[in-house]
Amino acid sequence: MDAFEALADPVRRALLARLARGSARVVDLAADYPISRPAISKHLRLLTEADLVTATNHGRERHYAIRRDGLEPVQTYLTGLRPARPPIPEHALDALELEVRRTTRDRENSTAPTEDDNPTKDDREHTA
Repeated sequence: MDAFEALADPVRRALLARLARGSARVVDLAADYPISRPAISKHLRLLTEADLVTATNHGRERHYAIRRDGLEPVQTYLTGLRPARPPIPEHALDALELEVRRTTRDRENSTAPTEDDNPTKDDREHTA
């Protein structure tokens, strides 16, 4: 089974989302879903066959974890579907450069604010 077939099932997508938070045992995963442990095991087997999940034995328990590199073909495919951003036209960058120069020049030519430019609280109350 390939990654796309494995991801077609909503239960398997949910299991992957859960395993993205950390490894888990079948019993832990079965507690989160209204399906039997054998059904969870079957879904995990299919995810393992698709190289999306790894299984590691810890004594009598089997721990499942997501294989992030297994998602690379899916990510590559989805990235290819996004439209490429058109390059920024040169004239737009020229206009930006001109605006930056004007702003810089205006700031350099402006004077520091005086007391007359900043009215006190009393001045504002009298004009209101």
